[in-house]
Amino acid sequence: MSLWRTKSVEASIADTEEPEHSLKKGLGALDLVVFGVGVSVGAGIFVLTGQAAASNAGPAVALSFVIAAVACALAAVCYAEFASTVPVAGSAYTFSFATLGELVAWTIGWDLVLEFVVGAAAVSTSFSAYLQVVLGQVGIALPTAVTGVEEGVVNLPAALLVLALTAVIATGIKLSSRLNQLLTAIKVGVVLLVIVVGAFYVSTANWSPFVPPSQGSGGPGGGEESALTTPLVQTLFGLEPSVFGVGGVVAAAALVFFAFIGFDVVATTAEETRRPQRDVPIGILGSLAVVTVLYVAVSLIVTGVRPYTEIDPDDGAPLATAFTAIGVGWMGSVVAVGACLGLVAVTMILIIGQTRVAFAMARDGLLPRSLARTDPRTGTPVRITVITGSVIAVLAAFVPLSELSLLVNIGTLFAFILVSVGVVVLRRTRPDLQRSFRVPVVGLVASLSVLACLYLMLNLTLETWIRFVVWMALGYVVYFLYARRHSVLARQPAPGERGQRRSSTHRP
Repeated sequence: MSLWRTKSVEASIADTEEPEHSLKKGLGALDLVVFGVGVSVGAGIFVLTGQAAASNAGPAVALSFVIAAVACALAAVCYAEFASTVPVAGSAYTFSFATLGELVAWTIGWDLVLEFVVGAAAVSTSFSAYLQVVLGQVGIALPTAVTGVEEGVVNLPAALLVLALTAVIATGIKLSSRLNQLLTAIKVGVVLLVIVVGAFYVSTANWSPFVPPSQGSGGPGGGEESALTTPLVQTLFGLEPSVFGVGGVVAAAALVFFAFIGFDVVATTAEETRRPQRDVPIGILGSLAVVTVLYVAVSLIVTGVRPYTEIDPDDGAPLATAFTAIGVGWMGSVVAVGACLGLVAVTMILIIGQTRVAFAMARDGLLPRSLARTDPRTGTPVRITVITGSVIAVLAAFVPLSELSLLVNIGTLFAFILVSVGVVVLRRTRPDLQRSFRVPVVGLVASLSVLACLYLMLNLTLETWIRFVVWMALGYVVYFLYARRHSVLARQPAPGERGQRRSSTHRP
């Protein structure tokens, strides 16, 4: 059995027409843009803007977001061409199966589990933290034992949120889309209020120097870091560990990359889109453009309102703290509420992303085929949705995820690299396919995407790389023990084998 056997684009599309394994089409371009904005405007804009400024880049964190956005844009156009050509659930997993073969498809599917499952669990724990802030403002204090595993026993709010959203997702994609539109409208409104109000309190002196001079790895405090906690690029090339400066700006870009994972979630919903050839590219590129503008604006506000040297890198709500420090306490409350609601939407969309990838893998036999059945009434994969939601709820309830969240970044960047390679391969192997969206100068754009994503990966810590390699090694064990033998393609004889089998049956 070849590890590089591919599943044709025609076969992937034909699978979507099987009544037992088909998803209901109910999404339009606006739904997809809002999905992308909804998953991107969350913890990143309310937390990462301040933390990355304090720890890595200073006011130049705005440039860090631009660098991350450019890397995403290069990959985004590759996603857009793929999703419009192969409008099938599964995103990068499905695209890889059609171009690079089953082993690579399994690799990317296993990688996306890391991105969506760990990401959803991490975001739900952030929701729990903001919920406690909101409740505290009205005099309600939850017991420490049920608000986190660091100091308590279980993170009950995070687990309950995941289970409630799982129930919503199981009822149908349209209801999920409507809830996301409502939550996204509220949190974008909060972000715009932050920008407008904050503009009146910006001091341009806080932006000078815009790119702070490079310092030792401990930053202003002068602390020391081990090789495991420094960027891999420094270890590989013997660079002196440092923060701020140009190196700090790039390192911050690798950290804030978490803010831009929205558009690949859009690609996972291609099969549920009424006109995927037109609407998916609009959803991917439109949502990326909107969130880039919002992130750059908010990062300029948070560093303009308060000097980056006064921002606590361990503050879980730096944006709210910045407004409180300048005497605008009511904005701190508004930010807390907006963040709380925003994180609900992010969690929901990441769960949807994981269920669609797992659904596609099950339909191909790499996971149990029974998980790929859809409910005839709702058109959703209820079984895989319930299992996914339960696993994420357990992780959110009992596992401390603060350090593991960087795995989401490295997993996403790895997926972007494979998609960028795959779009070039498909151009050469299947030039006959109809492409309603085409990457301009595809060879150059795809190459730049690979290089940009790889460089950002190298700016993540050695510790993150080690965890990523261990996770992928575990995935290969699962593949060779189960998925390879149960694959739908494994049960189909090769074209040459069919003729041999027919002739052998006529021998006397």
